[in-house]
Amino acid sequence: MPGLLVALLALALAYFALLDGWYLVRVPCAVLRARLLQPRLLDLLAESRYAGRVLPSDLDLLLHMNNARYLREADVARAAHLARCGVLGALRALGARAVLAASCTRYRRSLRLLEAFEVRTRLLGWDDRAFYVEARFISLRDGFVCALLRSSQHVLGTSPERVVQHLCKRRVEPPELPEDLLLWIAYNKASSRLLRAESGVDAAKNQ
Repeated sequence: MPGLLVALLALALAYFALLDGWYLVRVPCAVLRARLLQPRLLDLLAESRYAGRVLPSDLDLLLHMNNARYLREADVARAAHLARCGVLGALRALGARAVLAASCTRYRRSLRLLEAFEVRTRLLGWDDRAFYVEARFISLRDGFVCALLRSSQHVLGTSPERVVQHLCKRRVEPPELPEDLLLWIAYNKASSRLLRAESGVDAAKNQ
């Protein structure tokens, strides 16, 4: 028995030392909770809420939630949201997947130790390549938007239009995207062109 306990302890230590342990636990749990315990979002553009609280492990040297934690919490909330609105299931049914292609975060006010907050996630729309998702970090102390994160979920293996058509059983026109989001999309495209030119990718294709 002592030998088994030592082996289990060593396995647990190796798991958390070599892998991003809590992340690999939290995302599947958030998705399962969204599918089994929360109602389905029938409106594809509806908002979902994911509760959180700033823990000591979230703090940086200035004693507020560090920048990387916002991205982590948004990632968990986004996975739960896409499960609730059916996008994850539709991607799986179509043999496709979505990957994070770009993100942009605005930090407006710090979240302090033990402060309760919500991540309010919604789908802003889609184009021929990606879904665009917004996450707002709302302080439950006064309702202030402490951070705003927008991300581009690039769809591989199919198109966003087919995913939505699979969900709604009909063709759906994408909603008009906000002007600031369009500017960000244009920036990402310009950045891609510059990086391809810098690496010589476009020149190689033309040879």
